[in-house]
Parts: sequence; structure tokens; C-alpha cells
Amino acid sequence: MDVEEKIKTVKNIPIKSRTVIHFMLVNNKINEMISIALKPFDVSVQQFNVLRILRGQNGKPANLSTLNERMVTKMSNTTRLVDKLILKGYVSRITCPSNRRKVEINITDQGKNDLKKMDAAMQEAENKILKNLTIEELEELNLLFDKF
Repeated sequence: MDVEEKIKTVKNIPIKSRTVIHFMLVNNKINEMISIALKPFDVSVQQFNVLRILRGQNGKPANLSTLNERMVTKMSNTTRLVDKLILKGYVSRITCPSNRRKVEINITDQGKNDLKKMDAAMQEAENKILKNLTIEELEELNLLFDKF
């Protein structure tokens, strides 16, 4: 289905506008499929991203600014994301007694174990999302994305 059909317009859309609309439609579809994949784990895409960042720390704690810097989706509510992950038992937070502004955040064993299951669900979602593209097309698409 082309963009004009999708947005139910009969007029031709200029190529730049058409491209941006395509990006938005693809972004919406990807977000929808990823949200569906993560729904059984009761985590958002942003929470999943925090867990992956913490796992990538390899046992070294992270602070809120580290998480903010490395987030795929930049947001100001990282504290709230961490709070929700603490309630789920996925992360721990330790406040430095000598400097209460210094906070160390770690992924828990439960977080690591459940993240492995989330990874499998995400892999399946990625396969569905990209099923119509060849490896060569994916490489070309990534080269084009790098221009942004």
C-alpha cells in the first residue's frame, strides 16, 4: 500500500513530504510491534532500553546521567523509569551516604533473567518487522539512515 492510500488522499504528495510521512508511518508500526512484544513482560520500550543499558555496564553501576546519555529515546523522566523497574525487581538503586545526589543503579539477577526472555521476544518482533528486506537492503537502508 502506498502512502496516498494509507492516508486516504487522492492528490500526489511532494517527495519530501511523502518521505517524512513514510518515516512516521514506519515508526508507528515499529513502535506498535515492539510494544506488543514487550507487553507480556509489562515493560515499556524505554524501560527495556534502560535494562539493556544496565546489562551493558557488565556489573558496573550506572547513574541517571549515564542512562540519559545512552537512551535511544531521550527523555527527562528517567528517574520514574528506574522507580518502576525497582518495583518490578529488575533494578536496584543505592544512594551514596556521603553524597545523596550520587545514585548508583544496577540490574538485578531477576532483571537479567527476564531481559533474556525480552530479548527473544524482541528478536522475533525484529524478524517480523524486517521480514521483507534482504541483508543487502538492510545494509543499504542503514547507510541511508547514517546520513541523518
